[in-house]
Amino acid sequence: MRFRFCGDLDCPDWVLAEISTLSRITSVKMKLLCVQVIKDMLCQGIDYDKVYKITADAKFEEGDVKASIAALHFIIASAAKYNVDGDSLSNELQQLGLPKEHTTSLAKSYGDNQFKLQEQFRKDSLKLSQLESVEWRVDYIISSSHLKDINEPSVQLKMNVKSAEDGLIEPVSFTASSDKLRVFLNELKQASSMMDTLASS
Repeated sequence: MRFRFCGDLDCPDWVLAEISTLSRITSVKMKLLCVQVIKDMLCQGIDYDKVYKITADAKFEEGDVKASIAALHFIIASAAKYNVDGDSLSNELQQLGLPKEHTTSLAKSYGDNQFKLQEQFRKDSLKLSQLESVEWRVDYIISSSHLKDINEPSVQLKMNVKSAEDGLIEPVSFTASSDKLRVFLNELKQASSMMDTLASS
């Protein structure tokens, strides 16, 4: 079968294997576990002490805890990625064998945070350097030691680029002929157009 939360593909075997593990905890504990997983996905950190207390009644071993967290992370992240609503996610998880009470708890936690998760994923996935400023100068070269007559302009460009990773500004300098500058400007326009298209989709 194909599932929307898996991008209209089959559910991975390892996730199917963890459905029975997740079924061993109560629906209330399922909701509490989902809260911890979602907090971690929103970069608020996961409280493993709470996770181990939540899963203690079900006699989860350490491997079961890690596998359950990984399965919930995959389910919730994939549902957000493919923009699946909470009700559809609940129905698909029931088809995979997760009890209805559990799917309701999971879908409620997911639905309450769907847009926050999608916004966080956008921030995490699209980290681009920013152009802070551009300095330029045009020199007209008459001749050089290699050629007697050149008679063409040369553009000196210095771009100050802010890194997406650490926020530091790094200068990038180069020299271009008028032809190369035309190609460069054309490619910049194409890149800008592509970014506008992606932003609007």
